[in-house]
Amino acid sequence: NTLGPPFHRSLTSSSLLHTQLTMVKVKAYELRTKSKGDLQKQLDDLKTELSQLRVAKVTGGAASKLSKIKEVRKSIARVLTVISHAQRANLAKLYEKRKFKPLDLRVKKTRAIRRRLTKFESEKKTERQVKKDTHFKLKRYAVKA
Repeated sequence: NTLGPPFHRSLTSSSLLHTQLTMVKVKAYELRTKSKGDLQKQLDDLKTELSQLRVAKVTGGAASKLSKIKEVRKSIARVLTVISHAQRANLAKLYEKRKFKPLDLRVKKTRAIRRRLTKFESEKKTERQVKKDTHFKLKRYAVKA
């Protein structure tokens, strides 16, 4: 077997000459170790397999093929999720040191929290308040008990 662990060759019932790749359920942790090119290739393989299964469904294929459609769709979703997570991680790394980030990479929190003054802004004093504080300091008295 030259294709590696997640693949195995099986002969279709329609023709013994035509061989088809069938996939075992893909696991997300296995996908995360793969490169972008490998993920793209696996995605293409899964999509072609799905189209073949849909053709089998229309032509009245075996029940095992019909039940496999759901599994292949979920596998496609897993691959796409891993690809998008990798893209987001790369973008987050790219914008890490910049002042402004794209909206989807910013912290969500709540609208009110996002609009709240920063610690620096809230501690700032006006010029008038600074003068008031310097010229009219709080007087402290020693009170006899």
